[in-house]
Amino acid sequence: MADLATVWAETLPKIRNGVTGVGVWTALNASKPVAVENGFIVLGLSSSDFELAGHLRMPQTKKLIESEIGAILGQSLELRVIEGGEASDWDRAKRRDEEAKRLQNAALERARAEATARTNWDHVYETLSRKYASIQNKSNPVQRAKFYQDAVAFLAEARKNQGSFDDLSERNFARCVERLAQYSEIGSTLVALAVLQSAGEI
Repeated sequence: MADLATVWAETLPKIRNGVTGVGVWTALNASKPVAVENGFIVLGLSSSDFELAGHLRMPQTKKLIESEIGAILGQSLELRVIEGGEASDWDRAKRRDEEAKRLQNAALERARAEATARTNWDHVYETLSRKYASIQNKSNPVQRAKFYQDAVAFLAEARKNQGSFDDLSERNFARCVERLAQYSEIGSTLVALAVLQSAGEI
């Protein structure tokens, strides 16, 4: 591959001819080619000049840089502007990218887990409601006792299958316990005790 500094020196006059504005020209003149890697053409600006980065990222200027350098190197490139002009600065930017991606993935995973937890317990909550609605003669304590026994077993099974025991999952579990307590007219603490005992937790 041609030396990047040579390529930049060769293309810079063409790029300047294709854009207008003092700010854009100043940014181009202050830029230093750093790397071509993984489909990126990386240009660096010193800390004192980094406020000029926006000029390089303007669609017309960005596209011109990508096309002119890409034509010489024979590949499709995307412009990346970083602070600094050395390979170590690019390495540092990549590490920041990796950390940002890791944090984003972790946040997405937490969001998925929370959505799953909500969905699972929402299903349990709604099933309890349907089971209760299907009871004939709800005022009959025997009927309510049978419902309660079945519902405790149902909640215990859901508890065993609970994927995590974080605060959100526990709140959703408690919501279902409260619903069963309301239906069965039994204190929620006693309902929770019965479910946990049935689930083998205590």
